[in-house]
Amino acid sequence: MDAPGFMASLVAGGVAGASVDLILFPLDTIKTRLQSPQGFSKAGGFRGIYAGVPSTAIGSFPNAAMFFLTYEYVKCLLHTDSAPHVRPMKHMLAASAGEVGIQGLYRGYRSTVLREIPFSLVQFPLWESLKALWSWRRGHVVDSWQSAVCGAFAGGFAAAVTTPLDVAKTRIMLAKAGSSTADGNVLSAMHGVWRSQGLAGLFAGVFPRMAAISMGGFIFLGAYDQTRSLLLEVGRKSP
Repeated sequence: MDAPGFMASLVAGGVAGASVDLILFPLDTIKTRLQSPQGFSKAGGFRGIYAGVPSTAIGSFPNAAMFFLTYEYVKCLLHTDSAPHVRPMKHMLAASAGEVGIQGLYRGYRSTVLREIPFSLVQFPLWESLKALWSWRRGHVVDSWQSAVCGAFAGGFAAAVTTPLDVAKTRIMLAKAGSSTADGNVLSAMHGVWRSQGLAGLFAGVFPRMAAISMGGFIFLGAYDQTRSLLLEVGRKSP
């Protein structure tokens, strides 16, 4: 990847990450409270759902920037004229590399990675495949809004199938220090939810999660494509 592409991916990723957090942070707060073992009302209900929005958006800029930089770089490294059915594997590898490239030294990091990697393994190959299909049907590369629509579908589907991992991550993050759940064992946390609440517990908050991530996919991936395209266009016009 050349220098303009490097900078475009870096800046566009940061803009996309900050944009989606500024807009959708409250829905994520509601989803987390729905998944709390205390129950929605005791966890805070609808109180203070905008608290922490600015700091979250600022923090998401470098994370999203590094994710997309890594994603595009690995895609570039793996680029070959191979058969179409192999391309989703490359997108899976690129997305996984982007996720483990984002470091975080806090309780629940392991569970976050174990949740985000499966999510990205579903979302990004599906996003790329939907864009390719739409491009083939229309006879031209998809516009940014079309990429955003593909991102919404891909994000919503990935959100649904990875909700149990998200519930486990939430329980680990909210667990009391020293408890067995706080140790960060995702399978153990999922088993505990299954024993106490069954399938409904494992999919607690699935609809708010799907709604938030569908909208997030629309904003995040659409903003990324739009910003990156604009930056590359400006770079081509610059002397």
